[in-house]
Amino acid sequence: MHATITRGAITAAAFAVIAGGANAEVKQSAADSFVLTYTKTLDVAPGKVYAVIPSVERWWNGEHTYSGDAANLSMKADAGACFCERWKDNAVQHGTVLMAIRDQAFRIAGAFGPLQGMAVNAVLSIGTRPEGAGTALTMVYRVNGTSANALDKLAPDVDQVVGEQFRRLVNVATTGKAVAP
Repeated sequence: MHATITRGAITAAAFAVIAGGANAEVKQSAADSFVLTYTKTLDVAPGKVYAVIPSVERWWNGEHTYSGDAANLSMKADAGACFCERWKDNAVQHGTVLMAIRDQAFRIAGAFGPLQGMAVNAVLSIGTRPEGAGTALTMVYRVNGTSANALDKLAPDVDQVVGEQFRRLVNVATTGKAVAP
């Protein structure tokens, strides 16, 4: 199904989950789907936070790659761009950039890790918006499949992995380092 989305609808949907300082949770879980949400308000301008997002090799943990090295990851802030991992004679397409709206929204279609082999549909949406002198940052990962996928059983493990990537993104945006000092 396709829908026309306005800029206001993007912002409203991306930030509907923000309720304050910091939040992370499995928002919804069923055998055929789950939704994970992460939010945090940062003392950094939206442009600075947004600029870090396509530099996935800086914030994605290499332990959650096929090669074991985040330096092999790449992604551009351009619709259709590949969120890819390349090393030696190997390559993995983790996702495809669907949306890159400067300082506001970044969206990737991609079933990460073992989800890729399950033929599920998954979208990772990252949003930034001004919040006082800083930025409200949100990440929402929506995964849909069939009840045979038993996604409700996988949701807690995926939450741990994606939640870690969110924390690392926050750290790079605020300190320049993926792991907080």
